[in-house]
Amino acid sequence: MAAIANHSLSLPSRRPLSSSRPLKTLNSTVLSVRRNPSCECVPLSRTLLSSPIPRRSFKAFVNVADSSSKTVNGDGENQISENVNQKDLPRMKILIQAYKKAIIEGDEKNAHEIEALICILDSEKESLSKTLTEIITEIASSRDKFLRLKADFENFRKQSVKDRLNFTSDIQGDVIESLLPMVDSFEKTKMEIKPETDKGKKIETSYQGIYKQFVEVMRSLGVAVVETVGKPFDPSIHEAIAREESEQFKVGIVSQELRRGFLLGNRLLRTATVKVSAGPIQAKATDEERLSNEAVEVKSPEDSTPTTTNS
Repeated sequence: MAAIANHSLSLPSRRPLSSSRPLKTLNSTVLSVRRNPSCECVPLSRTLLSSPIPRRSFKAFVNVADSSSKTVNGDGENQISENVNQKDLPRMKILIQAYKKAIIEGDEKNAHEIEALICILDSEKESLSKTLTEIITEIASSRDKFLRLKADFENFRKQSVKDRLNFTSDIQGDVIESLLPMVDSFEKTKMEIKPETDKGKKIETSYQGIYKQFVEVMRSLGVAVVETVGKPFDPSIHEAIAREESEQFKVGIVSQELRRGFLLGNRLLRTATVKVSAGPIQAKATDEERLSNEAVEVKSPEDSTPTTTNS
């Protein structure tokens, strides 16, 4: 047993991996086998596990995803694979794994550090959630404002177009209305003057050509004549100055036009002055006779009571 206690175990050197890098010579580590007080041989694996192992700090564990591929405790390949695996893990998941490991190993210092970091992350999460809610609310409010402004602008555009058309129509109406007396003068001259000589006929042809051209210009601007003769009387476009009996038209029909009326689109420029038919003369006489007969047939109560004679 004493020989075993004084004996030293030499580990063989590690076989280098095949690579293009230059080979490094690793020095052998001498581990002494301790003697158990109970005179029992302690297994080598238990001795290695019970020996103090250098532990990385918690910060290095958390930031392993961002660290470069350095050799830790001479195990570079394991460190690189660990970095690759933990790069895909979220920060909170890494913290939870580290916290479990610290609890299992009984490392209170790292456990407290992890708890503090978890609290910080929760606080940051709440702050970010609050900020996100405020941003979403602001975006919704901005969207509503944008939609209202868009609707207001569309209404303003439509109203502007309508006002422009109304303004143009009003200007045209005022100008055309001021020219209507010229139309009356042409119509009156056409009805009154009857040329008898060739010179007079030439003059009539000339001004009638001018009048025709003037009427074409008015028609191109949208001016229309109010329909009168043969149409039912309409007080909104007709102005009646008399009622007369007519054999040709029924009651309430325009029988004669005294002055033309004009329309500009849907706008009335001037009402037409007309006469309205009161119906045929015979029908009127028949109505008068019927009324007189009804008056004769109706008797007073005194005339209808019988008279009594004294015997």
